[in-house]
Amino acid sequence: MTSEAKQNHRNPAGSALRLLHYLGALCSCSPVPVRCILAAAILTGCASFNPPVMDEKPFRQRAVTQTEGDVRVSATVLGAQETEALFGLPLYKKEIQPVWLEIENRSAHRMWFPQVSVDRDYFAPLEVAYMHHSGFSKAGKQRMDRYFHRHAFRSPIDPGGVRSGFVFTNLRLGTKAFNVEVIGDDHRIRTFTFLIPVAGLRVDHAEVDWDGLYRAGEKVALDSLDEFKKVLEALPCCTTGADGSKKADPVNVVIVGDGNDVLYALLRSGWHETAAASSYSPTAQLPWEFRYQPVKSLYLFERAQDSAFRKSRSTLNERNQLRLWLSPFYYEGKNVWVGQISRIIRRSAWNKFVIEPDVDEARTYLLQDLWYAQAVLQYGYVKGTGVATISEPRKSLHDDNYFTDGLRIVIWVSSEPVTFTEVGFVGWETPVADRRELLLGR
Repeated sequence: MTSEAKQNHRNPAGSALRLLHYLGALCSCSPVPVRCILAAAILTGCASFNPPVMDEKPFRQRAVTQTEGDVRVSATVLGAQETEALFGLPLYKKEIQPVWLEIENRSAHRMWFPQVSVDRDYFAPLEVAYMHHSGFSKAGKQRMDRYFHRHAFRSPIDPGGVRSGFVFTNLRLGTKAFNVEVIGDDHRIRTFTFLIPVAGLRVDHAEVDWDGLYRAGEKVALDSLDEFKKVLEALPCCTTGADGSKKADPVNVVIVGDGNDVLYALLRSGWHETAAASSYSPTAQLPWEFRYQPVKSLYLFERAQDSAFRKSRSTLNERNQLRLWLSPFYYEGKNVWVGQISRIIRRSAWNKFVIEPDVDEARTYLLQDLWYAQAVLQYGYVKGTGVATISEPRKSLHDDNYFTDGLRIVIWVSSEPVTFTEVGFVGWETPVADRRELLLGR
């Protein structure tokens, strides 16, 4: 193979551009329009689709497996490079993420797997293929269709049978949180919950030495609700800057729950983890990856936040940001996370970002968000930052004005779905029903 042929083999797009240039010249100098028609025909779908033979061994070996009774489910999430190697196409660039599943049915009943349990907006296999048809020959498109169709997961799973295949989901970097539900002819639903790290993004909380945050003598176990309330009210009113000399945004959130339960509740509610600052390069990221950008550090317990989560709209101009610190307290054996939530808005075309002055709105949003995700077991309010009115606001770290009724919300998250009517209320403090007079300082 000549050096030029090798270059064309490695870079078919470059080869196509050179061919386009040649054929354009051909059309411009020829009076015969047939040549132009032939040129267009040559340019229409000249590439072939020749994916490698699917080797399941690498991702099968690292699969996470769960068993419930007579059903076993194994799951793996493919990273960007692995996806392109297996499918021969850059699916991640179109925000498509393959999840490989294997379901073994050891029961006497036929089983069905609804793909919407993994992702309500999953992509059909031929939809994925059609999204990548451009530039391929007719035969290449047909091979692509067959390849995706062949490797997609298909129900049912017969008694004593095993099925495997891919579900094409919406892209999620960091940790992929999803359910797999298996429904039998016996009318039982088996639900499997997975939290699987995805290659390619180093999230901030992955760099925390959780066991080293507190010494054994610093940890405090609490079992009394009254005692718990006193501890929460005694927390600092606000976060600070790095040197601790200036107060920053208010401490307005407390979450009670084990780490995985908190993570799952947030991810299933649509929050995104954020990247560790040491591993993130904005210039190397795809345009949609803004949602994973590191969050600026605020300080509590003499350290920057242990983890941060963001929920953005289509851009970073409007977003909610949640920072969490693992406290030294346990309540009834569960971790207690102390946090700060605020809504960020862009004030000007020069990317001047400020927190929304009504910081209680973001606090309320978090409760509603987790409530609708059926992740709230109970909630309550305790005194915290003290009242700040519109006429006499407080200042954030960057001198943004904010006002508040002074309460912080306490949310117990649940590892099992909780219906709306089952959510409990702890009657410590009750927010003022009509906040206008309070916050206007009347």
